[in-house]
Amino acid sequence: MKAKVFSIKGEEIKDITLSDDVFGREVSEGSIYYAIRNELANRRVGTACTKTRSEVRGSGAKPWSQKGTGHARSGSKKSPVWVGGGTVFGPKPRDYSYTMPKKMKRAALKSILSLKAQNDSLVVVEDFSIESGKTKDLVGILKSLSIEGRSVVILKDDDEMVRRAGRNIPGLSILSYNRLNAHDLFYGKKIVVLETAAGNLNDFYGKGEAK
Repeated sequence: MKAKVFSIKGEEIKDITLSDDVFGREVSEGSIYYAIRNELANRRVGTACTKTRSEVRGSGAKPWSQKGTGHARSGSKKSPVWVGGGTVFGPKPRDYSYTMPKKMKRAALKSILSLKAQNDSLVVVEDFSIESGKTKDLVGILKSLSIEGRSVVILKDDDEMVRRAGRNIPGLSILSYNRLNAHDLFYGKKIVVLETAAGNLNDFYGKGEAK
């Protein structure tokens, strides 16, 4: 498929060929759902912790005799039915992360790129860098491209200066072409892809994809 390449001033300068296997494939909604679910689970911090009756502070002595007091029988003040007692089946520290099949993850990322291309939410821009590392310089480029709100910039490599310039821009995610994540891509209103990064995506996720 063909796509237009824009300058950092927002002007059309040429056309580029994008791989149909990456940007023009049939969208798999199921793989997108499972990829986002997997990423959110892997981000989850399972540090919630409650104390059971064996861990709460208090005496283990029987509060009163089994019979003859008129009270309900009780064996310990640490019982869950007492105020200050232990918690029954409460959360404990755990790891929520799990591994997703690589082929399904790749299918999800390609589906999202295809979905954004179909919805005209994907913009290919000539390669640029922010030598100063200043946020205002990157804001100027995005403004020229009419990019606002929640968006993603896909780099051809790990450009530290662009990342530095973009980290103070609300709603902007900056990703390398080989380290994409489904959550940011799917929820980004606009996806800005550098020209070289577009070619790298063709090679990395295309039919001749790297192992």
